[in-house]
Amino acid sequence: MIEVDGVPTFENLKTSMPTEERMRKKAVAMHECYQDIPCDPCVYSCPTKAITMETLVSTPRINHELCNGCGLCVAACPGIAIFLMELKEDRGLITLAYEFVPLPNSGEIVDGLDRYGRAVCEARVERVYSLPGIDKKTKTSLVRLSVPPEKIMEVRFFRRRE
Repeated sequence: MIEVDGVPTFENLKTSMPTEERMRKKAVAMHECYQDIPCDPCVYSCPTKAITMETLVSTPRINHELCNGCGLCVAACPGIAIFLMELKEDRGLITLAYEFVPLPNSGEIVDGLDRYGRAVCEARVERVYSLPGIDKKTKTSLVRLSVPPEKIMEVRFFRRRE
């Protein structure tokens, strides 16, 4: 529970979750930002104006129908609290910010981790990339993971295997 340990519950997530139907169309942003702190890079990075905030210290709102899945907000978020999510027939795809070296390799098998850092499934690195202009400013790469579709709302990071 957010109030106790800082980790959102499914009830907390309901307000920011895209629908399954929307995730099946193409990648869409979802935030897990629940602190009322002065932060708004996601708003200014969004080329479609899909992300808004009432005030500088409000949590963001994402209009999933306006989101084009570009990932600029994912790279811009200093709290690593925004993800791209997409559902395919046989897998879920999660794109997240990654700020460590060495970078993982496409095709690498990793452990999908939940919000507590517990391994919950095997995941595959589908793609590792940087957005033009963003990587030089923030040094943030994006990693797209393939996970079992039922784990798309659970996996939020990964651990490389040795």
